[in-house]
Amino acid sequence: MSLPLATEAPPAGQYAAATGTLDLLWLLIALPLLGAAILLLGGRRTNSWGPYLAIGACAASFLYAVVALFALIGLEDRTADLFLYSWVPVAELQVDFGLLFDPLSATFTLLITGVGLLIHIYSLGYMDHDPRRRLFFAYLNLFVAAMLILVLSDSFLGLFLGWEGVGLASYLLISFWFYKPDAATAAKKAFIANRVGDVGLLIAIFLMFAALGTTSFAGVFSQAELLTAGTATVLGLLLLLGACGKSGQFPLHTWLPDAMEGPTPVSALIHAATMVTAGVYLIARATPIYDVTDTARLVVGVIGVITILIGAIIGCAYDDIKKVLAYSTVSQIGYMFLAVSIPGAGAIAILHLLTHGFFKACLFLSAGSVMHGMNDQVDMRRFGGLRTVMPVTFGCMLVGYLAIIGAPPFAGFFSKDLVIEAAFDQGGVRGWVMGSVAVLAAGLTAFYMTRLMLMTFFGQKRWTDDVHPHESPAVMTGPMVLLAIGSVVSGFVLLHVVDIEAWLEPVTGTHEVEHVLAPIVVSLLTLVVVAAGVFVAYTKYAKQAVPTTAPVAVSPLTVAARRNLYFDALNEGVLMRPGQYLTRALVFVDNRGIDGAVNSLAAGVGGGSGRLRRIQNGFVRSYALSMFGGAALVVAAMLVVRVA
Repeated sequence: MSLPLATEAPPAGQYAAATGTLDLLWLLIALPLLGAAILLLGGRRTNSWGPYLAIGACAASFLYAVVALFALIGLEDRTADLFLYSWVPVAELQVDFGLLFDPLSATFTLLITGVGLLIHIYSLGYMDHDPRRRLFFAYLNLFVAAMLILVLSDSFLGLFLGWEGVGLASYLLISFWFYKPDAATAAKKAFIANRVGDVGLLIAIFLMFAALGTTSFAGVFSQAELLTAGTATVLGLLLLLGACGKSGQFPLHTWLPDAMEGPTPVSALIHAATMVTAGVYLIARATPIYDVTDTARLVVGVIGVITILIGAIIGCAYDDIKKVLAYSTVSQIGYMFLAVSIPGAGAIAILHLLTHGFFKACLFLSAGSVMHGMNDQVDMRRFGGLRTVMPVTFGCMLVGYLAIIGAPPFAGFFSKDLVIEAAFDQGGVRGWVMGSVAVLAAGLTAFYMTRLMLMTFFGQKRWTDDVHPHESPAVMTGPMVLLAIGSVVSGFVLLHVVDIEAWLEPVTGTHEVEHVLAPIVVSLLTLVVVAAGVFVAYTKYAKQAVPTTAPVAVSPLTVAARRNLYFDALNEGVLMRPGQYLTRALVFVDNRGIDGAVNSLAAGVGGGSGRLRRIQNGFVRSYALSMFGGAALVVAAMLVVRVA
């Protein structure tokens, strides 16, 4: 594998970009950042036109991303490194702030700005009556700008800046309805879980500088082979910890479903194409590091496989339509982690990431449309029969459903099958176990997604009296239709027209292995398992009446799945409670020990001085008595000494 390395940064004020078009790469970030600044600082004066400014800023960034892509294609090495300024000029730590535009960052830039633009437009309708709509669009712009910093930076330190910016923006968006206790709690949970991962990424950056003397991609990757096996493994595991936090992977996955408490456009933005894919980007970008540590690669794959299964199992038990899709995201990103752990298969992971961006955004926005027509209800047991009153929403959700279960020729068929093939192609116990789990999870995906479709759009109407279902306005259904089209064609186009594997080869390497199972066998096996999942769901939820309340008498596995397989309880018992006790102990030591000693000394001095002050009463007789007493003590002391 050959990685195109950028040249040394030129003197300040000069650019390393090959064309004049790419000299303006900073506009990709500046446009949505400026939109966010105007809306945040403009106050109520921007209420009427602020959302349109945010959409315009995102649209302009997307258009420039398209122009920049064609400019990049015209470069011989398809890599542009734009030096902006010296960021951290401190002794040996010399960090320049620059932008790297190569096939990987260009791909993510188009996804972030393109899908982000559609979500901005959708939000016009969804948030139409919210009095704080201006702030919502400001946070959307801020989120897009932070994601662009993350994927365009040419160093790990610059990536970390965008990483933290995304964390801040996601906190603001998840807690947008902060007056709802569940939303406030979910935002704090997401923030804390991500901080755990962020510590791993930050320590990895420290280790890079200590071992290699640089944090730039060019410097780190050019010296990756010089790392000792132990250092490379530790570095890979620390990067993985950061990726698990941001991408909602085991064991830091529990925050992601709770983030559904935010507005539905937030769910689509975070869970479809942006924040949760940042971890996949990080590992794909750090391919040269993982090339020298098979141990870290194996752990990435194991984490991916565990998360695939966890997300799929829990998704089968929930009745909340958004949480079903959230756990689906947890599972699908597990597929991406599995693929990116396989040498040279990073492009396959990115392919699934892109197709997932289309069909998962389509599914979330369609779910939001259902909620819009159902008075914000999310309980699928209170839906049913909606396909006739919400035909456009039903059609878009149907396309997203067929794409995510991998039905040919929809997008998921092309990407998920390649992930499963790559898993089997590893060979040995490792390949068979990972491939088998991936196939099993495909069947579970088909089950819970068929369940979602049947409970929502088919069967008897189970609506409450206060709802009057209706189709959403065009400003919402328009983006849904465009994403549905992408869910149909993106897999074929990216694989056979664009040839994304060749496009990303300079960054992710080449996946050339002998097939353990023929591709047609893998496809047929997967389709059979998927069909079985669909059939089981059909017999359970189409052939039988769906009760409006969840049955109490269920299997232990269902009970465990409804309780998130007890991972929340595990995190509470292993991390939160010990943390609380440690904090209380430290507070006690601080209050009674450190502060107690200081306060006791001060009280002693104050009390002693108060008592001594009583001696100074102004009466001569008292002073004479004191003198007489003192003289008597001196004489007594002298007599004692003389006798001794």
